[in-house]
Amino acid sequence: MSSINLPLILTLAVLVTGVIWLIDILFLASSRKSRVATVEQQYQPVELADGNKKMAYESARAEASKEPVLVEYAKSFFPVLFIVFFLRSFLVEPFQIPSGSMIPTLQVGDFILVNKFAYGLRVPVLNKTFIPVSEPKRGDVMVFFPPHQPKTYFIKRVIGLPGDKVRYTNNVLYLNGVEVKQEFVRKGFPEMGSPCMAMRQQMTLVNEDLLGVTHKMQKCDQPSSLGINGSWVVEEGHYFMMGDNRDNSGDSRVWGTVSEDAIVGKAFAVWMHWEEFFSIPSFSNVGVVK
Repeated sequence: MSSINLPLILTLAVLVTGVIWLIDILFLASSRKSRVATVEQQYQPVELADGNKKMAYESARAEASKEPVLVEYAKSFFPVLFIVFFLRSFLVEPFQIPSGSMIPTLQVGDFILVNKFAYGLRVPVLNKTFIPVSEPKRGDVMVFFPPHQPKTYFIKRVIGLPGDKVRYTNNVLYLNGVEVKQEFVRKGFPEMGSPCMAMRQQMTLVNEDLLGVTHKMQKCDQPSSLGINGSWVVEEGHYFMMGDNRDNSGDSRVWGTVSEDAIVGKAFAVWMHWEEFFSIPSFSNVGVVK
């Protein structure tokens, strides 16, 4: 997902426009009021009956009350920026899916909504929780910053919780020694550029039961290097993340677990699909993220 630090940019924009507006209130507005008062004293009510003098009065008053361009823009943008800042920092933030690592759950080009308070309210930019709400649950589809790219948004599924022992062998998942059951759904053709295609294999779609949480997952008929063998223990305060497209997902199997401080929020809905700029947006895939 995007590597642009939008929270920082938005926070700075709110701060800058807010400070400019505050400086105007504290220091600049009074001088404008004085200039307006001077203009009003120069024109007596009886003189305003004269059309020419009235026009001159209105022109002089407008000039005296005119705000600096920077103040004018700040006062126009601050309310809008603040509302956007509040909504995306504490309530809901939109994202677009850029890769196929979460197929079949999420497709490339899906626009999703992320609940920012599901796991607690966080300080913008610093991402520190100041009001805890709940903790990630196994099976949640979560947006976060991975340890190897701390400024890039990633989206994967929560597989391992703190203290869990995770093992992945021949595309079969084991949690704390218990095999995670997979129910066959169908065979299918892999997406372009996937390891399944490179290995000239079909892929298999299954329903995977994460010890009570069922979701769809796909894998190559023969495991890629990601699916052959690996085992991990999840540290306290960390989570083990995996993509639903198991042979085409760089995830905790590659770069390790995700810290609680790196969590952004929980994906809960797809509201539009728009893969390319010149394509037609689609709403056929709208629904709850499972």
